[in-house]
Amino acid sequence: MAGRPIIEIENLSHTYMKGTPMEHVALKGANLFVEEGECVAIIGHTGSGKSTLIQHFNGLMRPESGKVLIDGEDLSNKKVNLKTLRQKVGLVFQNPEDQIFEKIIGDDIAYGPFKLGLPLKEVRERVKWAMSVVGLDFEGMIDRQTFALSGGQKRKVALAGILALKPKILVLDEPTAGLDPRSRNELLDNIKRLNKEEKLTVIFVSHNMEEVALLADRVYVMADGTDVLNGTPKEIFTDKEKLQRYHIGTPESVQVLYRLTDLGYEVKTDAFSITEAANEIIKVLACKKECSKHVQRI
Repeated sequence: MAGRPIIEIENLSHTYMKGTPMEHVALKGANLFVEEGECVAIIGHTGSGKSTLIQHFNGLMRPESGKVLIDGEDLSNKKVNLKTLRQKVGLVFQNPEDQIFEKIIGDDIAYGPFKLGLPLKEVRERVKWAMSVVGLDFEGMIDRQTFALSGGQKRKVALAGILALKPKILVLDEPTAGLDPRSRNELLDNIKRLNKEEKLTVIFVSHNMEEVALLADRVYVMADGTDVLNGTPKEIFTDKEKLQRYHIGTPESVQVLYRLTDLGYEVKTDAFSITEAANEIIKVLACKKECSKHVQRI
């Protein structure tokens, strides 16, 4: 991708409760760069430093050591305007309750645009647009109370509230957790559309390798507080040795294809989509059928 770096992380370290018996090193020399318009996934086991890393993107955490540049601004500079930064970098937490503070859905989604001083008409347009992106019916849901929502609906409201700010960078922590399959697929399609058609830079943390394979242009693998591997989904998921070394999960489609290769069948292990994987499996079944006919003729 021929964009410009919009996020640059160099040798970033962070220690929680430093100097106490509870001291915990969360990041140690992490590096990451994201070009404008990219969709980048961050994966790794719980405790690998993913959530700590993304909280540096909008100034929730300041770098203890190392460099964090967001759209050219150095977050080590205490004069950085955090309000402007957080309008530019929208961060959606894994727990939606952390981001919902109004009693009514419409009021909650409108909270950020109102704080920007936008006129009522534009606020309403942004709320309507954001709700459509996450799959919430504007007329039917805008006056619903937030406390009565399901976990998946709360997740949609939290995301809509961030999208209504029209950020340049969208950062998502487990974006589809708690969603039913239909809502999950709808949200993934909308994120992909925002990234590809509207050039919104997207960074997301996920344990779901199918999502990673579907959305990501590049993948960073975190382990023990640092980046240990990065590349395209094809480069990551087709390197069996590194998958095993870093205990990286793979999309279920890839697991099936690896199993077929272990059994001696020649299939493409980079067929991530269900359609591509199904075509590879059909080839194997067709080959077995032809072989069976040949044996019967003999």
